Amino acid sequence: MNRDVFEYALIRVVPRLERGELVNAGVIVYCQARSYLAAHCHLDPDRLRALDPDVDIDGVHRALHATQLICAGGPDAGPAGHDDPGRRFRWLTAPRSTIVQPGPIHTGLTTDPAAEATRLLDLLVR
Repeated sequence: MNRDVFEYALIRVVPRLERGELVNAGVIVYCQARSYLAAHCHLDPDRLRALDPDVDIDGVHRALHATQLICAGGPDAGPAGHDDPGRRFRWLTAPRSTIVQPGPIHTGLTTDPAAEATRLLDLLVR
């Protein structure tokens, strides 16, 4: 079985930037060798409200959904939808100071990037 290099970054929600507290809400997985890019998301509203009772849950859901659309590419992803998967991954994982932000990029080896995305979601987010 051939294993390919993949990269991933957690999607973090930081409801109050000044406090720096965060909740992991998803993972973005990119495997260049298999042209795979996807975001798997799971938001726990109760955990998020524990950090900030006034957090805009709907806004966070919209941002997570937009990340998934950009990963999928195509017309629903807006202007980024026409870029190659690697460029979309780099754009999504660029540092930003917003409520929904990427964590650092990590690497690994996999035979199945889709299964890896599910494994990482279960391990690091749920």
